[in-house]
Amino acid sequence: MSAYTSAPWSNLYLAVAGTAGALLGLLFVAVSINIAQVLRVAWLPLRAGETLGVLVVLFATAVFVLVPGQGRTALGLELAAIGFLLAGVDGGLRLRRGRPAGAPLPAVVIPAVITLLTGAPLLGAGVSLVAGVGGGLYWTVPALLVGFAGAVVNAWVLLVEILR
Repeated sequence: MSAYTSAPWSNLYLAVAGTAGALLGLLFVAVSINIAQVLRVAWLPLRAGETLGVLVVLFATAVFVLVPGQGRTALGLELAAIGFLLAGVDGGLRLRRGRPAGAPLPAVVIPAVITLLTGAPLLGAGVSLVAGVGGGLYWTVPALLVGFAGAVVNAWVLLVEILR
């Protein structure tokens, strides 16, 4: 069944790898150009870091899916680990840091939701692959959509909106 084997997904994940790489480059340019403004606003460095994390996870997901001959259990463990890592590291940083002074609530909540809604489906995909039931790689689709949409929005904020 195509939900539990990676070969039918290779074209999608080739596109994912390229898109994630391009957006990572855009993010680095956006932060580099506006580094003074990013550092001046207390909540923007975390937002930039979260966006970087989401894009690295999407890129790593593509690499894992594209590994030739890899079994579904190994792929499932990789996806579960990277989904848990993304959500866990972000959650830990947020709990340790708290809400930055003066940060509007949407500026704090929206990036956290993007990170969670990217990591959780990857964790679900991993568990489903290991179990062999429950949707398998189809769980990665919402992670891709939310992750890329969130990264584009955050890159826009870091490149354009920060200058308003």
